[in-house]
Amino acid sequence: MSIDLHAQKLSGPTMGTEWRAEIGVLANTDMAALEKALADAVALVDNQMSSWKPESDLMRLNAAPLGEWVETPPELMQVLARGLEIGRLSGGAFDIGLGDLITAWGFGSTPPNEADIRAKLSQPRPDTVEALELDQANARARKHAPLALDLSGIAKGYGVDRMMQICENFGLGSALVVLDGEVRSKGVQPNGKPWAVAIEKPDYTARTPFSMLELHDAAVATSGDYRHWVQVGQSRLSHSMDRQKGGPVQPEIASVTVVAADCMTADAMATAILVQGVKNGSAFARNQRLDCLILERGVDGIVPHGVGTLFSRPPNKPAPVPA
Repeated sequence: MSIDLHAQKLSGPTMGTEWRAEIGVLANTDMAALEKALADAVALVDNQMSSWKPESDLMRLNAAPLGEWVETPPELMQVLARGLEIGRLSGGAFDIGLGDLITAWGFGSTPPNEADIRAKLSQPRPDTVEALELDQANARARKHAPLALDLSGIAKGYGVDRMMQICENFGLGSALVVLDGEVRSKGVQPNGKPWAVAIEKPDYTARTPFSMLELHDAAVATSGDYRHWVQVGQSRLSHSMDRQKGGPVQPEIASVTVVAADCMTADAMATAILVQGVKNGSAFARNQRLDCLILERGVDGIVPHGVGTLFSRPPNKPAPVPA
């Protein structure tokens, strides 16, 4: 017996951008309740993990004195723990403790500050993995060295995962949820076709697809230098920070797209690969058994580097993601 699903679209503002959901629902699905639950899910992530809201749980932890335990809600704890784990796996390429650099280079509420940048470069930088202690059993965290935590490279991916959990809680088997450039799918479209997701061409001025994915029960996230940047002189500087350089990553890689089972992992891993560069990033992706597409800025244009079976075919052809 076939199930009659109706295609519906929902959306709303959050985190300076927009969340979206394309879903297949039954006639008796409570759409108002579903929309509220999705909005509440991303609002919770924003309220706990925003580095723009002084009252967020993340900023409370940032402001706490060294050595003082801070009560930490389970969602924030989960993201902090995964952030530290991927930091260890990537040798510090992904680092949730670079909030001071992000602010100094102009990715906060103020423009780049040369004096602040020079001061940050001259100061010894603590190892985030060692400086942040998590007591998950007692839902608390503390810092052992000065840290400015920033979760911009992982929180949106987690927000997508929470949206998908809401869809599953409502019994939906057909869903595509999106937050900024992070995406996760379940099942297929109500018409039976796979979910089609575009990998953007890394262009500063236009939004055009470079290639397409057919996504099925998987998540995809992209980190790049072409959406969030600041202009300093003649240079566009990426929002992704390189801990070793003390500033934005060098413009070797234009973007990294990672496909994974969950969006939090895809989000953080894309940043980790971007920071490491083409050679080291590709090796890291292979070591972690990731499917990723690295787009390099070459002399004659964009040069694609595919890692994993998913991107082994020419990148301009659709690449289905197996269930």
